[in-house]
Amino acid sequence: MTKHDVEKVRTFALVGHGDAGKTSLTEAMLYDANMTTRLGKIDSGNTVTDYDPKEIKRGITINSSLAYLNWKNSTFNIIDTPGYLDFIIDTKSSLRVVDCAIIVVSGVSGVEVQTEKVWDYAEEFQLPRIFFINKLDRERADFDRVGEMIKENFGQNAVPVQLPIGSEEHFQGIVDLLKMKAFYFQTDKDGKNQIEEKDIPADLKTKADEFRQKMIEAVAEFDDAILMKYLEGEELSKEEILTCLKGGLIERKVFPVLCGSATKNVGIELLLDFIEDYLPNPLDLPDIVVTDLKAQKEIKLKRAVEGSPFAALVFKTITDPYVGNLTYFRVFSGELNSDSQVYNSTQDTENRVGKIFRMQGKDQSPVSKVSPGGIGAIAKLKKTNTGDTLCDKEFPILFHKVEYPEPIMRLAISPKSKGDEDKLSIAINRIQEEEPTIQIYRDEDTGETIIAGMGESHLDVVIETMQTKFGVEIERSTPKVGYKETIRKKAQAEGKYKKQSGGRGQYGHCFVEFEPLERGKGFEFVDKIVGGVIPKQYRPAVEKGIVEAMKNGVLAGYPTIDLRATLYDGSYHTVDSSEMAFKVAGSLAFKKGVAIAEPVLLEPIYDLEVTVPTEYMGDIMGDLNSKRGKIMGMDEAGKGKQIIKSQVPLAEVFRYSIDLRSITQGRGTFTMKFSHYEEVPPQIAQEIIENTKKENESES
Repeated sequence: MTKHDVEKVRTFALVGHGDAGKTSLTEAMLYDANMTTRLGKIDSGNTVTDYDPKEIKRGITINSSLAYLNWKNSTFNIIDTPGYLDFIIDTKSSLRVVDCAIIVVSGVSGVEVQTEKVWDYAEEFQLPRIFFINKLDRERADFDRVGEMIKENFGQNAVPVQLPIGSEEHFQGIVDLLKMKAFYFQTDKDGKNQIEEKDIPADLKTKADEFRQKMIEAVAEFDDAILMKYLEGEELSKEEILTCLKGGLIERKVFPVLCGSATKNVGIELLLDFIEDYLPNPLDLPDIVVTDLKAQKEIKLKRAVEGSPFAALVFKTITDPYVGNLTYFRVFSGELNSDSQVYNSTQDTENRVGKIFRMQGKDQSPVSKVSPGGIGAIAKLKKTNTGDTLCDKEFPILFHKVEYPEPIMRLAISPKSKGDEDKLSIAINRIQEEEPTIQIYRDEDTGETIIAGMGESHLDVVIETMQTKFGVEIERSTPKVGYKETIRKKAQAEGKYKKQSGGRGQYGHCFVEFEPLERGKGFEFVDKIVGGVIPKQYRPAVEKGIVEAMKNGVLAGYPTIDLRATLYDGSYHTVDSSEMAFKVAGSLAFKKGVAIAEPVLLEPIYDLEVTVPTEYMGDIMGDLNSKRGKIMGMDEAGKGKQIIKSQVPLAEVFRYSIDLRSITQGRGTFTMKFSHYEEVPPQIAQEIIENTKKENESES
């Protein structure tokens, strides 16, 4: 591929809040570019990019999906991304591999929670971006109100380059402020748009002049010479405005605002023209910082074309129990040919590449190669996960990995059928390859298999995938809390095990003192035997007996922690004593001693940091107090947000992601990590002990 060919490539993601119309916009683009013969609709379940049965059932985008089209002289690679919070991390992975973001905003709802989130991700990856105000044909749609919301949230450099003609049901066209022309859209009998170019209507002329002036002021600041010319009152040429606008967009100093309606197919062809004329091609953008694995240092990777080494980043993997993995990758440098070898520098493995596919939703078209700016998919690559680097083995590099947030919701899962453990194990391995934000692990304290994800819907979809793709029916429940037990005071106890039943008997006898240790100190065993009242070879057995007995505490059978056991006296029998007898004696001493040492129940306490807009602080603090939380402090988080630091019992926050979303309309985020164990309040402890005993009785 020549430099000239690469200059024709536009690779971008459609991002925004759920229901802003990203999938419908993808459909309209494909239809206007003659890539499809009908305008698919989400309600009908027949769109190109929302093809997964789970997406069709829910009517939302769950997975990032690929599409491509040819427009005039250019090739567009499109990623249609999820907009709902539970699936937004897939959007972050997609933004890592594109050259620009188109932020789709509803003309009715305006800037919403995930609009802010995707903006932050685009900032993190230093992406040029434009806004597209969609749904202007809907009731209560308001271009001016939404435009002001965009400016308030993202700065005054969000500059309209188009204005709508009419509103709601009377929305019929677009004023192009670059060409200062009006474009009217009429649908013909085949559903295609007939565009009519006219002069700007009289009732919009003053507004158009005013907005064009604002646009010129914003873009002129990009070039000192042009700015000076503008300030001196000279008219800027069309070429000067275009050059400044494209330069400002690439430098992320100007964020053009366009408008239209995807479902009515109004303004979409103008958007396609704008993408071709102004969005950056791969060569317009700065070099990429990567790690050179030979030199073990950071270098800048040039987006070169001819003769440059191959470098690509895997941004998505899809697992299928029959077909195997499908690996999606973006090429940044060089080319990847079918029937070749590729080196995975992240896993230090080589793979043979068979066919390479270009994806149009779920449809695969074989291609001979993928060049810079291109996105492709390969089936059955071994040991290749989301975030891995594919490159030339002679030029091994590593792309910086995407940082994902920690999962915020947990469920306990188990197979419904006893014989399905192997199926569940296979499903778990495949899911973790596909979903970088899903964690699945065994909780050592409770023995449960825990699945952790980004929210209730995220976990619902993953469990549904396990059932439909891997044929394992799943039982789900709220995880058990890993309670512990400990003691409050010193106590001494005798443990005596004596058994005589003909022949050699069993005899073990010990006196042990138990005392509490500082929280987090674990267990200590002290041997204070003087003389030979218990021979040296039997004393470790007493410790073993105590340690085993500690696994099932005397209150409710939870593990006992933070105590010291001091062996100070005992006796033995020259014939009948054995390690086993002293082990039993140690466990008997534990049960007696701990029972009189004021045993108490402990619960795990977590550090919980909640980031919320300032107006929700009172509600959040009240909610945390109701969850037995302790407020530890507050910090400013910028942009009118506060961080509330607290410590909360784990038992109270298994569903905190749902509660927080409800209180803040989805604008709050949180992180939590284990801090320490603390005594459970007596009334709650009694309830836990009684419930645990009932459960144990029913199981037995």
